[in-house]
Amino acid sequence: MNASWKAYRDRFIQQDGRVIDWESDQRTTSEGQAYALLRAVFADDVTSFERVLDWTEANLARKQPGTDKKLIDRLWIWKWGRKSDGDWGAIDANFASDADIDACYALILAAKRWNRPEYLELARKKLQDLWQHSTIRIQGTRYLLPGPAIAFKRDDVVTFNPSYLAPYAFRLFAQVDPKNDWTALISSSYQLLEGSADLSEVGLPSDWVGLDVKTGRYVPIVAPVLSQYGFDASRVWWRVTWDAEIYNEPRAKVYLERQLSQMRTLWQKDGQIPALIDLQGNALVDYDATSQYGMLYLAFRYAAPDIAQEIYEKKLKTRYKDGFWDDNNAYYTQNLVWFGLLPPRTVAQAINGQFNLSARLGHNAAK
Repeated sequence: MNASWKAYRDRFIQQDGRVIDWESDQRTTSEGQAYALLRAVFADDVTSFERVLDWTEANLARKQPGTDKKLIDRLWIWKWGRKSDGDWGAIDANFASDADIDACYALILAAKRWNRPEYLELARKKLQDLWQHSTIRIQGTRYLLPGPAIAFKRDDVVTFNPSYLAPYAFRLFAQVDPKNDWTALISSSYQLLEGSADLSEVGLPSDWVGLDVKTGRYVPIVAPVLSQYGFDASRVWWRVTWDAEIYNEPRAKVYLERQLSQMRTLWQKDGQIPALIDLQGNALVDYDATSQYGMLYLAFRYAAPDIAQEIYEKKLKTRYKDGFWDDNNAYYTQNLVWFGLLPPRTVAQAINGQFNLSARLGHNAAK
């Protein structure tokens, strides 16, 4: 785990703290910055944490147009890179709530690990804005939006991304930000997760899902995003498994046992799981994805250890070389596999201020 972090740090994080996505025109995303913060905490790399945080706060801050450049809030714009005129800067000023959730989680853990109360204070400020700008009440229930309401509430349909839902994080946020009812998002998260899976004939989560606010029914999305199992949806396994393992959440256990059924069937039948699957259960591509196996490894390690072992041996171990999975340009893969291999007990210990990332890369070490 430490070797892969060092390789990732040297390849993807600039000296100034910017995380580069080499596969997407060297852009930077708030997601990538947040992943780096979270990994740096577990790796006990305070220098990298500070560099990444400083660059992000300086360059991804959402500011009002004009000369004064006052902050709109403490959330981060989600995409930064080369603009159409050739200059570098903000490409999309909207925020993505999953990145701010992961960043707040990292800040809280960093405050504990390094005794840095200023990190906790920053997390609280960000949580206030996240609650105000990225949650919505629908028929008496509070939900997490993927970003600003203006971007995700159109007519009578609100668009959600199930992979953004992090019940384990909401539990921690409730401890440090009692002004807002973060625990309400736990129930709505499981409601949304189950509703999303019900749209699929084989019970899989979707990258995106809609909620008709008039009928209360979940509906497929076809544009500009799509309801299908893909690279976003695979992160649901990570979010739900952490809640199952760290907090012993019964709804998480039931979800994993039920919704992993199709993945178990596909693996046992074909020894491979397609990277994209439509709502009818049909494979949309003939290739698989290492990043998704990282997420599935974590979930199956909890729900079916024998399958987790097979996935590790056949799909993760064989694709790892010199600190990287697949190749040294695959930013997304490096992060998702790393989180998939991170033992949930390590996260639980971190919440209590105890850190230990001595585990080596490998299935046995991750038990």
